[in-house]
Amino acid sequence: MPRSHAQLPRLFVAADLADSVDLTLDKDQSLYLAAVLRKTIGDEVILFNGRDGAWLCRLSRDSKKSVVLSVVERIAPQTRATDFWYGFAPLKSERLDYVVQKAVEMGAGIIQPVYTQYTQVNRLKPERLRANAIEAAEQCEVLSVPQIAEDISLDRLIDGWAAEHGDRVLVFADESAPSATPVQTLGELAGRRIGLLVGPEGGFSETERQKLGALPYVIPISLGPRILRADTAAVAAMAIIQATIGDWR
Repeated sequence: MPRSHAQLPRLFVAADLADSVDLTLDKDQSLYLAAVLRKTIGDEVILFNGRDGAWLCRLSRDSKKSVVLSVVERIAPQTRATDFWYGFAPLKSERLDYVVQKAVEMGAGIIQPVYTQYTQVNRLKPERLRANAIEAAEQCEVLSVPQIAEDISLDRLIDGWAAEHGDRVLVFADESAPSATPVQTLGELAGRRIGLLVGPEGGFSETERQKLGALPYVIPISLGPRILRADTAAVAAMAIIQATIGDWR
């Protein structure tokens, strides 16, 4: 995206984007632009919808209840969604928001909550997860908003893995694994479809760990000699995967 557009507000919309189209924003987005950012007629905004790339738009009518934007030109082509699956045991409140936002920033293409034995949260609001994913995409110039998959138990995930994911390898952050660099282990997976599973605070139970370890498509990795919080472990694991076999190379 051109540097001259880097400071413009970015908004995700559901509508199709094309040349010479006028779009009326919903109430919340209109309020955000008109009342919070104090944008007025003639000011520019960038819109994206996850399908049509990024588009430069200009306010043609402003009101706190209804802002109309005129599409000017496409400034970035649509990027492909990644095939990187990220599963995580739901955490509480702000830390839940954090892991979803960081997964978007780190290039996850599919995000799925996975309930484990020690998971402390047993109910989620999918719309909140989606909102956090969209917000992260808006802030970080991500054009492909990840899919938020339906929450699932670890047992159901494992039982249906082959049918749902085919030959995808499942890497799981195992705090009980021998402390060693995971670089060599991950390097051997280059070119494979990858999934990452990070457990809750307290980690996986011994039963879960044994069940995962017995599966041929599961690869346990250590994240070093220190005990990491679940949200820290998630970012660390995604970073090492992207750096060794992902799209950072």
